[in-house]
Amino acid sequence: MEETRSFGYICPHCGKSVVGRRSRFALLAAAANIECECGKSAMQVETDGEKFRFWVPCGFCGDAHQGECDAASVFEGAGIGLSCPKTKQFCAYVGDNRRVESAIKELEILTEKEKEQGDDAFADNLVMYEVLSEIRDIAARQGISCSCGSRDYAIEVRHAAVDLVCKKCGGKLRVPAATDEDLDSLCCQMKLQIKGQ
Repeated sequence: MEETRSFGYICPHCGKSVVGRRSRFALLAAAANIECECGKSAMQVETDGEKFRFWVPCGFCGDAHQGECDAASVFEGAGIGLSCPKTKQFCAYVGDNRRVESAIKELEILTEKEKEQGDDAFADNLVMYEVLSEIRDIAARQGISCSCGSRDYAIEVRHAAVDLVCKKCGGKLRVPAATDEDLDSLCCQMKLQIKGQ
């Protein structure tokens, strides 16, 4: 079975995450159109075999952005993120299926929070995104647990922090997410342990 690559963005109209998969052959044979089920937005992908061009609907500012990268960036490794020039937030991802789906889920949470709270959703949007990304990486290597022994937890995103809440005992670990120092501190962590109640 031929390997596929994923393309994902947040629909600026309905706010839902949109992820589409295409095989290498399909991508090289014809342009791809990754359309939202609401029918109001679509990510367009074209290639000449050496470079890929993207037209991405942006879930942050509502505009469509154009991006370009070499074919190797699409077909090899983890993939790439495309950013909104206005907000400096990543607004789309291309690459490894699991990584794209995981990143788009986080992006959906971020855009939802921003719409709920306006421009002041987070103390620093970029730091919040990076902190969520670090937490995802720590979780992927089974690095999040509670001192009560449980590994089942929920994530609550705040204005300047992310709370990890144990689903078994209700214990909570607050991860600051407002400054570059907060991010640097988290990047040094291989594991996070919630203090059980």
